[in-house]
Amino acid sequence: MRSPRRISTALQFRAEIEKAEADGASRDDMCLHLTLGDASELKRDRTLPVADISFESGTMRYLGVKIVQGGVSASVLQRLDDSDR
Repeated sequence: MRSPRRISTALQFRAEIEKAEADGASRDDMCLHLTLGDASELKRDRTLPVADISFESGTMRYLGVKIVQGGVSASVLQRLDDSDR
């Protein structure tokens, strides 16, 4: 029996970012804390428009949301408070 195919990192977090934004959060107040594997998948995803991912001043962003790579066992979208910035 096959295990179900996992949704791509890009699609999963696009939906989570859009939901958080619909709930009133600003993309500047969000942070994607990704596993190294998910960060690598996102960088290599050839289906993503070039405008969706950026690298500025040493910071990777997806849809304008800052990405922190590694240090977690599962990727998560976090909402930041003032102490996290």
